[in-house]
Amino acid sequence: MCRQRGFTYLGLLFFVAITAAGLAALGQAWSTAAQRERERELEFRGNEIAQAIVSYLKTSPGLAQYPSSLEDLLADRRGPKTRHHLRRAYADPFTGKPDWVLVPDPANPKTFVAVHSRSERPLLRQLQTDGTPIAAAQDWVFTANASITAKPGNEVLVEPKPASSPNP
Repeated sequence: MCRQRGFTYLGLLFFVAITAAGLAALGQAWSTAAQRERERELEFRGNEIAQAIVSYLKTSPGLAQYPSSLEDLLADRRGPKTRHHLRRAYADPFTGKPDWVLVPDPANPKTFVAVHSRSERPLLRQLQTDGTPIAAAQDWVFTANASITAKPGNEVLVEPKPASSPNP
């Protein structure tokens, strides 16, 4: 009688266990990579909206004013020709919808100066590009980096502030 029965079965069980551990590690790596990609997209889309706000300010007839909605950035009809400061209504990468939280202008609460995500999901990244600490997606605020100064003759000059270098 042969006493090697079950040896192949035991080897197969070890193979399945090792394969499962490898797949679990691969799944974790994939999840982290997907999270990093969502964070990069959040940064790109938020910065695009912030730049569109600066563009909206630059083209303000008379006194510089902030937009009252994202639709104002998509189609600015304040002048004789419609301007498009934003190419499209970017979806928040964490919610999948263009449901950004608009941060109101303290001087005029009907307009907004910045946007941030609605998502409370924690981020892998711990600092914004300017060094401000962030913990969740909703903490990452994308502000229009512009300084507004009055020029002689009641004209308004809007100058973009230089963007800070990204953190590694």
